Amino acid sequence: MSAQVPLSFRQHTRPDDVDAALQQQLTRCWIEVSDAGGAAGFPFLPVDPDEVAAATAGIVAALDANRSRLLTAWAGSELVGWLNVRRDTHPLVAHWGTLHHVQTRVSVRGRGVGAALMNRVREIARDEMGLEQLHLAARGGVGLEDFYGRLGWKEIGRWPGALRLGSGSGGSGGDDRDEVLMLLSPL
Repeated sequence: MSAQVPLSFRQHTRPDDVDAALQQQLTRCWIEVSDAGGAAGFPFLPVDPDEVAAATAGIVAALDANRSRLLTAWAGSELVGWLNVRRDTHPLVAHWGTLHHVQTRVSVRGRGVGAALMNRVREIARDEMGLEQLHLAARGGVGLEDFYGRLGWKEIGRWPGALRLGSGSGGSGGDDRDEVLMLLSPL
């Protein structure tokens, strides 16, 4: 493993916290991660930049300190990773949140950025959002179960063949993957 990257984190809790330049950086990062095969929401390569920009805009528009936060990781002035943590405020499920679009730039992989991002969101979820547990769904077959497992996450279930990454319809459409359901509790 290469040397750790000195990081800082920024939390964005309102749409006004994300200017056009940051929104473009988020989109560029997401495109880079996806086109490199990252399991961050766009499995069909190459990704359509307009589609990624629209998805980024949707995340930004939904930011709210109580329901949806964006956490960004920075090495100096360079955005090197980000994720979105969301919660449903309905009383039955308001005690847990879900992580979405966890990603790090390809150039910093294996240097502790992903682990640092996950550790920081754990603190935010517990200390600032008052959450008791976090959930996520990961694409099976790409090593994510091991990565999250090293950080204390437990696999709690799978949807076999839930993700169809290849072309085709019906039956085995090519590269089907499990969706792995994971839990971090307590925070």
